[in-house]
Amino acid sequence: MKGGFLLVCASSALASQIALATEATAELAKAKFCLNCHAVDVKKVGPAYKDVAAKYAGQKDAEEKLVQKVLMGGGGVWGVLPMPPNKQVSVEQAHVLVKWVLLQR
Repeated sequence: MKGGFLLVCASSALASQIALATEATAELAKAKFCLNCHAVDVKKVGPAYKDVAAKYAGQKDAEEKLVQKVLMGGGGVWGVLPMPPNKQVSVEQAHVLVKWVLLQR
C-alpha cells in the first residue's frame, strides 16, 4: 500500500513538473514573439508547431536544423514566405524552444 502511494505521488510530481515546463516554454515562445506567426495546432503566418513536429519526427538532426532556422531564418520549406532571423533568441533559448516544438504532436 505504501509503495503504491509513493508511486502515485512521484507520478503526480512528475506530471506537475512537465506541465510547468510546458507552460514556461509556451511563455518563452510568447516572450520571443514566436506566437505572433506560429500556433501549436493551427497554421498562422507560419506552420503549426504540431505540423513541424510531424514533419521532423524521427530525424536525428531535426533539433540542430530547426535551431539554425530559428536563429538565422529560412524559407522554402513551408511556402514562399521566409521566416526572418530571430536575433532576440539566444542559442540556448532556441534549443529549448525547438525541443518544445518537436513535442507538439
